[in-house]
Amino acid sequence: MQLQEKSAWRDILDFPIGGRQEKPRRTGKTMVIDKGLGLTDFKDLLEVAAPYIDFIKLGFGTSIFYPAAILREKIRLALSRGVDIFPGGTFFEVAVLQGRLSLYLQTARELGYTFIEISDGTIDLSSTLRLAALRQARAAGFGVITEVGKKDPRDALTEAYILDQMAIDLEAGADYVIIEGRESGQGVVIYDGRGAVKDDVLANLVAGISDLDRIIWEAPQKQQQQALIMHLGANVNLGNVQPGDVLALEALRVGLRGDTLRTTLIRAGVG
Repeated sequence: MQLQEKSAWRDILDFPIGGRQEKPRRTGKTMVIDKGLGLTDFKDLLEVAAPYIDFIKLGFGTSIFYPAAILREKIRLALSRGVDIFPGGTFFEVAVLQGRLSLYLQTARELGYTFIEISDGTIDLSSTLRLAALRQARAAGFGVITEVGKKDPRDALTEAYILDQMAIDLEAGADYVIIEGRESGQGVVIYDGRGAVKDDVLANLVAGISDLDRIIWEAPQKQQQQALIMHLGANVNLGNVQPGDVLALEALRVGLRGDTLRTTLIRAGVG
């Protein structure tokens, strides 16, 4: 069993689901959405769970509300624990709408962010501008995570379009592509209005993706995390995880939670 260095349970039990990668890792990423944690809660999160967090996204446009000193300290703390951090995609979209992308990237660089999310979940972003923004962010020294999918179900994209856009983004140099799931995980892309995974849509997307290691599935709900782990394995990349759910998710990944343990035992013909 591989846990943090000082775990009291090291070498006592084995993970029922094996193969979980440790940081630094290329796949099996966990992206946490921070909607406004204070410094004390943020420090506590990192102290307990940093080994299991790869990215922290300061969700939506919340970055603008932090006093500068606190924002810089949150970014510093994340980086000191080996966690990449970036502002939410909606913030990027507003910068584009206001014609201030260059200033946005410059400010993000000065603050210490390591990644930029490029999305068009709410706005219409031409393929030309999307590609230009990606290249500009990379030239500024950022890792780049793009997002595909619309937040409003009335603007839903076809599976073919989603697959084409993911392929274009990855070919253009995106490190990862997020499949839109929103904060709610309801009524968008692979989720129905109740948050259940639409198995046919998931299967069609998976069949059309050439590099699953570079896809992050937004999965804010436990049922969604469980379903994706059972479909795609312990090292599936998952995003929009709530801060308080990080260790619970890690337990799901390795079979230390009844939901995935039971399925693993059934598949193995035990019990």
